[in-house]
Amino acid sequence: MSRATLDTVIMNGMVVLRGEVRQLDIGIRDGVIVELADKLEAGHARIIDAGGQYVLPGAVDVHVHFNEPGMGHWEGFATGSAALAAGGVTTYVDMPLNGAPPTVHTAALEQKLNAAKGQSYVDYALWGGLVPGNKDQLEALAEAGVVGFKAFLSSPGGEGEDIFREVDDLTLFEGMKRIAALGGVLALHAESDSLTARLAQRAQSAGLTSALDFAASRPVLAELEAVNRALFYARHTGCALHFVHISSEASIELIDRAKAAGMDVTVETCPHYLALTENDMQTLGPVAKCAPPLRNESEQQRLWSAVQGGRVDVIASDHSPCPAGMKEPESGSFFDAWGGISGAQSTLEVMLHEAHVLKGMPLTELMEMLSYRPAQRFGLEHRKGEIRIGADADLVVVDPKANYTLQTEQLYSRHKHSPYVGRTFSWRVAITLCRGQEVYHVGNGLVGALGHGQWVKPRKYEAGSAAQRAVAAESAARQ
Repeated sequence: MSRATLDTVIMNGMVVLRGEVRQLDIGIRDGVIVELADKLEAGHARIIDAGGQYVLPGAVDVHVHFNEPGMGHWEGFATGSAALAAGGVTTYVDMPLNGAPPTVHTAALEQKLNAAKGQSYVDYALWGGLVPGNKDQLEALAEAGVVGFKAFLSSPGGEGEDIFREVDDLTLFEGMKRIAALGGVLALHAESDSLTARLAQRAQSAGLTSALDFAASRPVLAELEAVNRALFYARHTGCALHFVHISSEASIELIDRAKAAGMDVTVETCPHYLALTENDMQTLGPVAKCAPPLRNESEQQRLWSAVQGGRVDVIASDHSPCPAGMKEPESGSFFDAWGGISGAQSTLEVMLHEAHVLKGMPLTELMEMLSYRPAQRFGLEHRKGEIRIGADADLVVVDPKANYTLQTEQLYSRHKHSPYVGRTFSWRVAITLCRGQEVYHVGNGLVGALGHGQWVKPRKYEAGSAAQRAVAAESAARQ
């Protein structure tokens, strides 16, 4: 292959591969990585000089809520994907709730796809939902190309008539059987509704409405009970599970035991559980409210031990935005504020600062949780999640010397609130490329075309792009 055919060459960067970091040049053609070499001749290709910087695989955020169709006033594909692009995320998976309608049947999936078409800066995949009454819709959703199914073991809240409902035990059991037969994955919000609802009611009846009162109403015990119950049903159905936003090491211990017993289960946590505590929730107010809630410092340190010990599979944002007014209830009760953190833009920078700079975690290990494993778990690793020949050229150039403090006006989300405003990060995203196209540049903001992002299906439903097939054919011809 003539190197003159390259479209773009990223030169002189420290490239984070799986298992090692090397200074390499990266050659890109038709949106795909086609060359990795100590030195490339660029020819007529566009050159990006990454000297003194690191080149990471684009992060894969498998847990965002963009709320379309019908709820774009909370967050839409255009603003949400802009925030992700600015944060070094090149692929995201949108959750099925908080849309009108939620993605619990194929007609709703089609509406979501229509809302996303031409409105995303970076690539996306989609979740389906498991709710009471839709088990007969699961096979059609799987065949349409969702990456898996999401269910709640506690009430997710929301507004409007068509609300995504939590599952009862029979729906959970029968849904798991259906999903196992499809070879799918069920993602679970694991908190015991019977515990959290009663504890919340008791606290509010007693006039206990502060941030710490809210945290006390959703204890680690509620997470443990739900995780244990879900694992019990999975053991009897053979259903693969993915636990989202786990907040405690004790829950990870239960999941570790299930893994050791041969169960197909993965665990996700979020940057806010690692960077913030319940004291921050008390200080910052509802902008830092989420469920499960932020934990105390002791719980946080145990969670960090699990992350550093390689016991966490995925780190994702759980970007759950809302209009600013929903964070400021008239009652003044913390319980009445919307419970979701808007943090999609900061996931990579938070983790680079907290995990790599402050705790010394190798970049290779960090990017496993932010890129490769999320792509692998949900069938996207044929294109996403690592820097290798034949993969999509989803790349992030980060500057390790661009120390900066996040300001409100730098946020790209529809509503400019984040618990990370005012925090200083050691590393900064300088350039984000999605399939070889520059979509964000720190000096110029969003530089890619809105609509560049494409729907990506799991590997069993998508053979890959024409460019990837051409690379594979060339590789086979050389052998």
